[in-house]
Amino acid sequence: MSSVVANITARAAAGVLPHIVARAGGHSHSHNSVDVEGELNCGANTEGVDSLMGLRIASIFVILIGSTGGAVFPVLAKRSKWLHVPKAVFDFAKYFGSGVIIATAFIHLLASGLEAFESECLSEAWHEYPYGIALCMLAIFSLFLIELVAFRWGTAKLAKLGKQHDAHGHHMGSHAAHGPEGNLVESTKTELSSSPSSDIESVKIPHQHGLVGFDDSAITQVVGIAILEFGVALHSILIGLTLAVDEQFKVIFVVLVFHQTFEGLGIGSRLAYMRLPPKYNWVPLVGAISYGLTTPIGIAVGLGVRSTYNPGSTTASIVSGVMDSVSAGILIYTGLVELLAHEFLFNKEMMNGSNGKLAYAIGCMLLGCALMALLGKWA
Repeated sequence: MSSVVANITARAAAGVLPHIVARAGGHSHSHNSVDVEGELNCGANTEGVDSLMGLRIASIFVILIGSTGGAVFPVLAKRSKWLHVPKAVFDFAKYFGSGVIIATAFIHLLASGLEAFESECLSEAWHEYPYGIALCMLAIFSLFLIELVAFRWGTAKLAKLGKQHDAHGHHMGSHAAHGPEGNLVESTKTELSSSPSSDIESVKIPHQHGLVGFDDSAITQVVGIAILEFGVALHSILIGLTLAVDEQFKVIFVVLVFHQTFEGLGIGSRLAYMRLPPKYNWVPLVGAISYGLTTPIGIAVGLGVRSTYNPGSTTASIVSGVMDSVSAGILIYTGLVELLAHEFLFNKEMMNGSNGKLAYAIGCMLLGCALMALLGKWA
């Protein structure tokens, strides 16, 4: 009888003890372990995040200065009367920023989203379909449909007022919404010459990117830049969270300083070229500062939850995959349609300009794209 009891006890111990050890945090040869709640908890652990705490805290302020400075400088320089920044510098920042945004979309966002959905922590159901690509595509078509509806609504409203003006604030004339934008100065002269002398004061003079004082133009510009910033902000918060608990902190930190500064330069150059009525002059500055705060906020939150946040866990992988994929779609649409197409294909000034000017603009854009793509090797 005693031998039977001993046999049963031995078998029970053999079946139960491994689970007890696993739940108690004992080492297992398997990459995946099961925590108390039954959720897969794999990937990077957070045991070493308390190292380099001084540098991790300092990174909040270093990246805050770099990202905010990169975004705010073009806005302030464009408005400054004493800081005479050559137009060529602004052109460089604008085209360089376009390349940065496009590379960010593909290399830093879409690639990260796909990698998150390939995590071993996720069940097989997540690996049976390319969810990252699907979410990216969904974001692209969602933005397209929103812009299409907004444009049709806006043009119908403007038609009732007897005006022709596209949803992006470009003077339409006889062109389509995304067609060649034409020479705005010549268009203005034509309007003035064809208007009776008594009506000259009523003709609004369009700037290069919109009609000053026309609220619909201002609102659409603000919405456009808000969409761009939304996509960038999601990514910036995520990388801030990851940086706070990453074991390879030093390398990632150095790379992200350049990453956020370049990205800020791209955002800031777009904000600086917004043509808004005086009552909206605060928008570009607020947008630049808001961008600068996103990554530092992510780092601060990551340090606050460093003992519990695991960027390799199941929940974190799903959230990161969804946010990165959606952000990629937003920036791909914005970068290719709003920036690339409008600045080159549908910009009559660029298409009719000299070969040297076109080559310079393309070179600046490719440089920004190349540098940001290179940074993707480390972060």
